[in-house]
Amino acid sequence: MTDAMLHFERRVRDSFARQPAMQTMGATLAAVREGQVEIVMPHDRKLTQQHGFIHGGMISAALDSACGFAALTLLPEDAGILTIEFKVNLLAPARGERFRFEGTVVKPGRTITVVDGTAYAVTGETTKRIATMTATMMCVHGRDDVKD
Repeated sequence: MTDAMLHFERRVRDSFARQPAMQTMGATLAAVREGQVEIVMPHDRKLTQQHGFIHGGMISAALDSACGFAALTLLPEDAGILTIEFKVNLLAPARGERFRFEGTVVKPGRTITVVDGTAYAVTGETTKRIATMTATMMCVHGRDDVKD
């Protein structure tokens, strides 16, 4: 692994660790690769809606983070990332023991990056795709309040 690769991984992991929303949800960063991030989260009753499924807003938040951090892996060291748009398709009820959220850069750009996200519910050995996201991310330079 090159120094540059180690650097973007450390940068993403440090930034993720500073995100209270993911901590509140019990989500952790499972994998960081160039252009890809994987977040995992255990089932937590506090994150469910009235039918006992993980709320769609929680699924969307975790996918947004996976997509944003995937984009961050490709940005210059002095840049930050902000979501400017996303579309979510909730494909199945979010029922499982744990959940996996993957973000993969589809089209990197100097200013705008497009990322696809997929959410999975996992129970035992069974994995089911429960949501997809397409997100548009903006590279931000020169703002002290938006660094990694």
